[in-house]
Amino acid sequence: MKTIDMDDVNPDGSGPEGKKFTRNDRKTITVRKVVWAGAAFIAIFSVFILAATGSLGIVEVEDNQVAVHVNYITGSKEVDTNPGYKIYAPFFQGVFTLDKTPQKYLMEGKVMDGNNSAPFLTVRASDGSNFWFESLEIQYVLIPGAAADVIEDSGVGDGFKRDWIRAYARSILRDEFGRFSAVEVADPSSYQTARVRSTDRMNEYLGPHGIEILQIITPKPRFDTRYENAIEERKVADQDVERLKAKEEQLLQEREQRLALVSKEKEIEWQSLQGDLVKAVKEAERQSILIKKGADRYKITREAEGQQELDRQTAEAEGLVAKYTKEAEGIRARTEALEKKGRVVVREALIQKLSNIHFTLVPYSRDPEPKRLEHTNANTAARNSALEGNKEEN
Repeated sequence: MKTIDMDDVNPDGSGPEGKKFTRNDRKTITVRKVVWAGAAFIAIFSVFILAATGSLGIVEVEDNQVAVHVNYITGSKEVDTNPGYKIYAPFFQGVFTLDKTPQKYLMEGKVMDGNNSAPFLTVRASDGSNFWFESLEIQYVLIPGAAADVIEDSGVGDGFKRDWIRAYARSILRDEFGRFSAVEVADPSSYQTARVRSTDRMNEYLGPHGIEILQIITPKPRFDTRYENAIEERKVADQDVERLKAKEEQLLQEREQRLALVSKEKEIEWQSLQGDLVKAVKEAERQSILIKKGADRYKITREAEGQQELDRQTAEAEGLVAKYTKEAEGIRARTEALEKKGRVVVREALIQKLSNIHFTLVPYSRDPEPKRLEHTNANTAARNSALEGNKEEN
C-alpha cells in the first residue's frame, strides 16, 4: 500500500503532481489522522498524569532531603544523600524524598495537634505521688543512611514522624522518670539521669527504624501544692546544707592556708635558727681555735717558766746539797770527836744543860725520911711569887 504524506496534499485534494486522490485514499488519510491524534492525546494525558503524580522521570532533591531510588522490577533500594536533580525511568523506577532536618516532638497541652505533638506527660513517682511536665520536647532526626528502612517501615512522606516517636516516647519517659520519688525527681541530677536513660532506650528501639533521638528537653517537674511546698522546704534545707558545706570547705581552706602560713613562718624561723646555729658553730670553732692557740701559748710559757724554775730549784738544790753536805761533814766530825771523848763530853753537855736550871732548897724536911728531892722551875717560882704579892695587895 502506498503511503501518502498529508503535508503533500493540496487544498483541492490533489497530490503533489496534481493527481486526484480516490475515495479510498481519502479514507486512509482520515484514519491516519485519527490515529495520530489519539496517540498525541494519550501522550499528553500520560504526561499530565505523570506530572500530577510527580513521576515525570526527574525530581529535585533539596539540601534538607534524602532521596531513595526504588527499582520496581528488582525491588532494590538505593539511598542518595546528595542534593540536586535526579533522573529515573517512570513506571520502572521511582525516587522518593524524605525530610532529614531535625524534628521536634512536643508534649504539652491537652490535645494532639499534628504529627509532632501530644498531650503533656504525667508520671507517677515511686512513692505513689504524681508529677507532670507542662512542656516536654523531644528532638529527633531521620538517619540518612537508613532512609530505605524508613520507607520500608513507615512509607513515604511524613509517616516516620507520625508513628514511631508517639509509640515509644510516653511509655519510656514514664518508666524512667517513675523510678524516682517526688523528692528525688526535684533534684536536677535525678531527672538528668532520667533524660539520659530515656534517650538511650528510645534510640535502642527507634534506631532500627531509622530514627535517632538527639536530646530530650524537660522543664522543672510540677507537683501538687503540698508536694511543691515540701520540695521547696527541702530545697531550702539543701541550700542551707550546701551553704554549711561551702562554709566548712572555706574554713578548711582557711585552715590549710593558715597551716601553710605557719609552716612557712616556722620554716623561715627554722632556717634562721639553722643559720644562727651555723654561725654559732663557726664562732665556737673560732673560739676553740683561739683557746687552743692560747692554751698552746700558755703551755709554752708555763713550760718555759717551769723550766726556769726547775733550773733555779736545781741550782738551789745543788747549793743546799753542797751546804748540807758540808754541815753533815761537820756533824760527822763532831760526832767522831764526841765518840773519841766518850763520857766526858756527855757530862759537859749535862752540866751545860743543868746550868740553866734553878733549884730551890727547902731548909726543913717535910718527910723525916725523904725519898726524893723536889725542884721548882725558876719561871714557875717567879709566877707564884707574883701571885702571892697580888693577894697581899688585895
